[in-house]
Amino acid sequence: MDQFNRDTYKKKSLFQEFYGSCLGKIIILAGFFFVLFIMAVISVPTDTMMQEETEDNIRQCLQDNDSIKGDIIDDIVNNISRTYSEADTTVNDKEIMDAYHKYNTVEVVDHTWYKTARLINNTHPQGVKVGWGVFGTVISTVYYDDMVLTTGPVRGAYDKKLLPDTSVPDDDLGENPNLQPYHYQGNPDN
Repeated sequence: MDQFNRDTYKKKSLFQEFYGSCLGKIIILAGFFFVLFIMAVISVPTDTMMQEETEDNIRQCLQDNDSIKGDIIDDIVNNISRTYSEADTTVNDKEIMDAYHKYNTVEVVDHTWYKTARLINNTHPQGVKVGWGVFGTVISTVYYDDMVLTTGPVRGAYDKKLLPDTSVPDDDLGENPNLQPYHYQGNPDN
């Protein structure tokens, strides 16, 4: 006779029944996200920390911009490295930093479980996000094109001609070919 396996038909505990059900898995997942949300709310960076870290990330962006830009992947890698490093304060270019402070303003916006830093200037009057603060870390998202460092007129005088009058002497054009009228006489082979 076949042996009877009693472990197969053993009654499951209440926790095993709860964990095995769809509702149980949803409740456990919701509990995990709730704990994560509470941790995020508790560890939101302060306004001072957001301001200092964003200024540091912008200073690094201005220092790194002396190289040739490749593509968006280079900017993303640079932003990741800026998040976990600090700018070299001995290499500051005073003219560029003065221009940055003259035309740009950083504003910190508080949200429920994170903060954002926006860079406001004439190009972006509503502001462009240059940093996210979550779990006690400020994540850099600043690009060199977001900043205004110089200003000037967009267009010159309104009565100025777009294309200046240029006169080309006749001797620069070459000789005119001798053109004869052409009349089709038919195919001479037929």
